[in-house]
Amino acid sequence: MKLFIPIFCRVKRQALLGALGALNLLLLSAVVHAQEQVAASSVSAEKSVQIPNLPGAVQIDGVLDDAVWAQAVFIEDFHQYFPQDHAAPTQATEVRMYYSQDALYISARMWETDPTTIAAQVLRQGQALGGDDIIAIVLDPYLDQRNGYRFEVNANGVRWDGLFQNINDVEGNWDGIWEAASARSEQGWTVEIRIPFQTISFDPSINTWGINFNRVRRRNNESIAWVSRNREVNPSIAGTMTGLSGMKQGLGLDVVPSLSMSKRRKFGPGSFSENNYEPSLDVFYKITPQLNAALTINTDFSATEVDDRQVNLTRFNLFFPEKRDFFLRDADIFEFGQIGSGGFNQTSGVGSPATPTPARQNARPFFSRNIGLSSTGTPVDLSAGAKLSGRIGDWNLGTLLISQDESVNTGVAAQNIFVGRGVLNVLNESQVGFIVTDGDPQSNLNSTLVGTDFRYRNSNLPGGKTVEGVAFIEQTNTTGLQGADSAMGFGINYPNTSGLQGYYNYKRVEENFAPAVGFVNRTGVVDHGLNVGYRHFLKPGGFFRSTLAAFDGYRAETMRNGRVSSQNLGLRFSINDNQGDTTLIRITANREVLLTPFTINRSSDGLNRVTLPAGEYSFNEGFWALQMGGQRKITANVFVTGGEYYDGSHFNRRGNITIRPNRSLSFEIAYTEDDIELPYGDFSVQQISLTSQLSISSTVAWSNLVQYDNVSEAMGINSRLHWIPKAGQQAFLVLNWGLTDADKDNSFDSTIADLSLKFNYTFRF
Repeated sequence: MKLFIPIFCRVKRQALLGALGALNLLLLSAVVHAQEQVAASSVSAEKSVQIPNLPGAVQIDGVLDDAVWAQAVFIEDFHQYFPQDHAAPTQATEVRMYYSQDALYISARMWETDPTTIAAQVLRQGQALGGDDIIAIVLDPYLDQRNGYRFEVNANGVRWDGLFQNINDVEGNWDGIWEAASARSEQGWTVEIRIPFQTISFDPSINTWGINFNRVRRRNNESIAWVSRNREVNPSIAGTMTGLSGMKQGLGLDVVPSLSMSKRRKFGPGSFSENNYEPSLDVFYKITPQLNAALTINTDFSATEVDDRQVNLTRFNLFFPEKRDFFLRDADIFEFGQIGSGGFNQTSGVGSPATPTPARQNARPFFSRNIGLSSTGTPVDLSAGAKLSGRIGDWNLGTLLISQDESVNTGVAAQNIFVGRGVLNVLNESQVGFIVTDGDPQSNLNSTLVGTDFRYRNSNLPGGKTVEGVAFIEQTNTTGLQGADSAMGFGINYPNTSGLQGYYNYKRVEENFAPAVGFVNRTGVVDHGLNVGYRHFLKPGGFFRSTLAAFDGYRAETMRNGRVSSQNLGLRFSINDNQGDTTLIRITANREVLLTPFTINRSSDGLNRVTLPAGEYSFNEGFWALQMGGQRKITANVFVTGGEYYDGSHFNRRGNITIRPNRSLSFEIAYTEDDIELPYGDFSVQQISLTSQLSISSTVAWSNLVQYDNVSEAMGINSRLHWIPKAGQQAFLVLNWGLTDADKDNSFDSTIADLSLKFNYTFRF
């Protein structure tokens, strides 16, 4: 296995000196402000409670009848932050807390004068709770105001959790082991929660943690918190609980054996059928309470959820998020330069729809989806993987070493891939860091990367406003590519949910920048992203809640001649009501410069295609959207785009409707159609997906997904039966079936089928 020093030795000297030089400058800045850093470790919270250490555990059943709750610390001073900032809640909330040696215990009572209005439509564990009434706990065990955990529970006792990254973003694919149960009564609903200390990372020498509570009532779309600022709840905006000591994590060892049995069959020419029996093992060990080691052997991802199908009508790569558990543990540590953050939130208006998601993700140095997948998208076995991640003092550290098997389909040899990341907390809420990667999981070329970044944040401006800044530089060294192999960027952000908001981002990605373990959307380009908006909250008591007017801009210039490659300038106006509905109107002016002809559409057999000639195109479009709050039994979202398109016209309509007759059953149909008329040919692109879910109980769920598009003329069927007797134990029965309509006669032929049965069980010591 490759070692740390040879990795650096293979990086060009000037790249290393440049990156380390920038890092030294940033570290010098940190030293200059050392006194501010010390102040950060003893930050004074707006609210604080002393939490008692009490013996004995409660029965987690959602019923608050255990005597120990009478001795727990009691919190009831909650306030609204939506729709009215710091107004009294319309319904009372009460929280009690205590801890034992091995776990944190929290109970909550959500009073409700009319319990029939409680929204509780989700019954499947782990499913997002965006349309349900919830109570959420935010934990910042290091009190660093930068990272933390979010635990949510609805009135059905369904758990959802996530890791905070880049302060505000939550990685919802993380899955921790904890317990929760809810109960309803004529007074509302109650919940009991147990969070084992073995599930989270913390520094035992710190006796004060950041903590916050967030309740959401969907009836009137009201958000309630213990502590909030600028209408936000995150690790940088929280109270504290003090008095923590003597917490134990046992041996800190989780052993997770798995067994996967599958039958795979290929139809048509070269057909075959094979059976596989694959044992695998994941081991997670807390070397210290804040430093985690993970080992995976013969890793199997057969139960991972399938990606949503996307049809690409652009010239550049699409972006698909990571969904595999092994890579998601401590994923926040590996975030770099806030690349990919700041996506458009249609409800709050923060962010911009002008910058495409792949452009925001461009130049990401580490993108774990490149590991275990070939360049053609087919799975590649991982024989073993090791990860060391956690926090030591003010440092956040992460290393990842993966042994990937040979890719038979593409001829890529077996190899080891290494990623190293270090982040130092500086100032009150800021960070400086570095990253190193080595290896190319999708080719036989030698490839390394070094980078450094600085992230500044101050959420204590007058009026509770926040300002953020970021700067980064990266450089790669790839066999056969000489020079022009760096990427850099900087930005400033004013991400406020009320009043003035906006940002400016700059990113420069050189022609030969090739992060083999990262994500590149396009190279040889300079990006500019701009957003300026103002959100106004209307007087309470009316139907509408807030309005937003904004200007958005995105411009990509080619480095060869400085000319525009892509440009999107738009004006938008949106209005939100108190039922969680949003209406958005946007008018855009676009420019696209094609240096070479661009084939925008081709038939699945490759015989018919529509190609745009090289040249400069300017065209205008209009956009209208209606998104309904998810608390209703029937919810619909509609999006319409129409206008000019290159030197023709484009009309896009997409939408989805979700029907939830009860908490056990849901159906969704989503449809997208693009009708494009050009002098070089007309074509229509359709995508359709059908989703159904039957939650037999909170531990057993059966979900089905059917996806089809007329570009590939392929249909994919995914059916998953998921059993979770308790957190850390689960079984999957997964069917994936692929079909194609090669001759376009609406008769589909099977191409491949895969049936997998997988069990895993967490042994915790």
